[in-house]
Amino acid sequence: MRKLSLLLISLLILAGLLLAACGGAPATEAPAEPAAAEPEPAEAEATNTPVPEAEEQEVTLKVLVHQNPPMVEFMETFNEQFQAENPNITVDMSVVNANDLSTVTQTRLNANDVDVVDIFGFANAAQPYMQNVTPPNWQTLIDAGLLMELSDQSFVENYDAPTIQDAGTYDGKVYGINLGRVSYSGIYYNKDLFAEYGVEVPTTWSELVAACETFAAADVPCMTAGGKDGWPIFVGAYGLIGSIYPDQAALVEGLWTGDITWNDATSLEMWEKMKVYAQEMMESGASGIAGDAAPGRFASGAVAMFSGGTWYAAAIEAAEPEYEWGYIPFPGSDNPEDNKYLFGKYDQGWAVAANTANKDAAMAYLAAFSDPDNYQAFANAVGFIPTQPGATLDTQIGEEVAPYLENFRVGFEQYWVAPKGAGQYANPYASYFKPFGTFDDPQELADKVQEDLQSGLDANQ
Repeated sequence: MRKLSLLLISLLILAGLLLAACGGAPATEAPAEPAAAEPEPAEAEATNTPVPEAEEQEVTLKVLVHQNPPMVEFMETFNEQFQAENPNITVDMSVVNANDLSTVTQTRLNANDVDVVDIFGFANAAQPYMQNVTPPNWQTLIDAGLLMELSDQSFVENYDAPTIQDAGTYDGKVYGINLGRVSYSGIYYNKDLFAEYGVEVPTTWSELVAACETFAAADVPCMTAGGKDGWPIFVGAYGLIGSIYPDQAALVEGLWTGDITWNDATSLEMWEKMKVYAQEMMESGASGIAGDAAPGRFASGAVAMFSGGTWYAAAIEAAEPEYEWGYIPFPGSDNPEDNKYLFGKYDQGWAVAANTANKDAAMAYLAAFSDPDNYQAFANAVGFIPTQPGATLDTQIGEEVAPYLENFRVGFEQYWVAPKGAGQYANPYASYFKPFGTFDDPQELADKVQEDLQSGLDANQ
């Protein structure tokens, strides 16, 4: 009887170990027999009841995202799927306006009231040569110890190395995973109008000027943008800046050190071209077109080109699904090699609160999101240029930008951090020109921009 009881107990212990291993607990080898010093167990009645697995702790995972309708819609679906696969985790997702994201993120991180946060790319860090500046929000959060290092997480490897380096790494450590890029420096063009008037797709500045002259002679407006909102005009011209200064990081450093000025000969060329862009290429009514109306204006077939970011593609397709269009980098130089780059930014990403009490759940959440199938669905839903090597953007804009992705570069605004005390004109905006602004003379504007920049640099000496 004693031998039978011992045998049954041993079998029960072994069964329990096997069940625990199946449930995800680390597998360990059971000793072949009890240690000699341990007393024999008392006789017990044999039972076939399995050893129960420990119940997983109930967790509420708080996630913060910015208001982006396609993204929010996708995340709602993803959260339902994640909860179904992880019944012990409840996802509590908050949505805030993009303009409020930085403030809300910092407030909730300080209050230990969030686990996973939506955060934009890390490109615009305050560099050592920058004196007396306000660092970007993400840098402030890391310096304050509010974001968790993710360097050792396996899901980081799902993203391409340049993205992790450019948009998620600070001081050699990974704090974020970026989910997609956008280009803001390209030009949409009307394929039917180009074919009708025998215009070749421009690859240089001179070809772009000639194309606009051809359309003007035919009473076809060359280009449109949402000029009423101001920023669509200068965002479109970031490609022009990039053509003249392809190394945007070097441009920013040069402006800070004085090696480059906004009124030197090279920069003056940029301002002269910006005037042509704002006053001659843009249709006369562009200054009255709202930003969200511009894609529909282009999709109507009324204009030949539309300068703007890749995010406009969905609106163009929604306005006119059968419309034939293409997308090219802004050809701001007469050297085609200078015009091969798409400039833009790393958009949304994920980071984890350093003080979260739900680290395991947060890592499971990001690992699930980073699964290639889930990420592919996200890229298609939101329209981001993917940051996972195996993912593709299965849309027309994805096809249009595919030839240029090897030449994707972070744009000026993502590197630029203005010195405190700089004047309001200390940035290279095409919207400063009439009819969108007040300036008409490129030299006068160049001098004013440099003056306002210099006032900040001098104040920081």
